Amino acid sequence: MFAATVRPAILAASRSDWLRRTAQRLPVTSKVVHRFVPGETLGCVLDSVAALRDSGCFVSVDYLGEDVADVDAAAANMQAYLDLLDALGSRPDAVHDGARPLEVSLKLSALGQALERDGEKIARENAHTICARAQRVGAWVTVDAEDHTTTDSTLSIVSDLRGEFPGLGVVLQAYLRRTLGDCRDFASARVRLCKGAYDEPASVAYRDGAAVTASYLDCLRVLMAGSGYPMVASHDPAIIDAAAAMARETGRDAADFEYQMLYGIRDGEQRRLANAGNRVRVYVPFGARWYGYFMRRLAERPANLMFLLRALASREQTQKSPTA
Repeated sequence: MFAATVRPAILAASRSDWLRRTAQRLPVTSKVVHRFVPGETLGCVLDSVAALRDSGCFVSVDYLGEDVADVDAAAANMQAYLDLLDALGSRPDAVHDGARPLEVSLKLSALGQALERDGEKIARENAHTICARAQRVGAWVTVDAEDHTTTDSTLSIVSDLRGEFPGLGVVLQAYLRRTLGDCRDFASARVRLCKGAYDEPASVAYRDGAAVTASYLDCLRVLMAGSGYPMVASHDPAIIDAAAAMARETGRDAADFEYQMLYGIRDGEQRRLANAGNRVRVYVPFGARWYGYFMRRLAERPANLMFLLRALASREQTQKSPTA
């Protein structure tokens, strides 16, 4: 029921400007959002990064902001990433067997990809500037996936940039029917494989949960058998267990791939995997434009939605209780 009715409704709500404005005004929202987004400022995210690194986890930081409407907004987002990278670079952090513990994740739509005039060119140039700065400070960059209409453009830009920045990573979404082929094309690259968080039509994406999981495992086999660096982005216990088995079957050890999880989700499992000697990278978003990201997290798992509902119920109960 959740996947068939609740999830599509939440994803539809994520595109509503009116609901976004309403949510941002609710006092309870801040408490719940901080479960998934540690803060809106650079200082807040740096505190979270320090805590995660001290716990042994790698990090990937995302400055929230997508679908910009003009060149100036795209340039502002690029500058935010440059400031972030400069701040991350001020913390000494050793390379671990070739892996970079510090990474930034960026959406090309935040860098101008969807602009009507020269959008792809602007996004490529902005991404190039970010990659050059990341290379200078010793951090990785991974380009996030968005809805399926952007996939061809995104993969084209990533392919171009990898000529100069071979360590550039890319995100592929297992629920898209095309992704098995894309995994073959990028099997020599750093690939973050996730299930997918957008509401896509059945013509281009698997809609059934079991089919998405099966596609994920098929795609992961291709990546594990390749010469690249698979990044297993999932909270699904079945996929986590399968990834370990595939790594053994293909002769990979703990330094040849990593697990990735979202900030605020399955923290205990993150610690368990890291304490067992695995590489675990936590995806840490920050910024004022958190609404779309937050709604996609609610749509991913019933447990996330229940967390919001419990917070709302607790607030309602507090308001009804007599004061002392």
